[in-house]
Amino acid sequence: MIDLIYFSWIRERIGKSSEAIETKSATVVELIEELKVKDIRYSEVFSDLGSFRVAINQELADFNASIIGAKEIAFFPPMTGG
Repeated sequence: MIDLIYFSWIRERIGKSSEAIETKSATVVELIEELKVKDIRYSEVFSDLGSFRVAINQELADFNASIIGAKEIAFFPPMTGG
């Protein structure tokens, strides 16, 4: 099981802050494709990979990163400095 955590507008559009799923996906992008066929809300949220960022086990990652053995994957808007 992997815990998925959604922040900000992603949480609002999906309608939940987190969920635990089982997946056979090996990378973040494969997981996103799996989620997109699950429900139209995921398809809309994840349609543009440039509109959000991802962290695996609280470490920033890219979309081709492996999720094998991951406990937590978080999706959130890009961070701004200041």
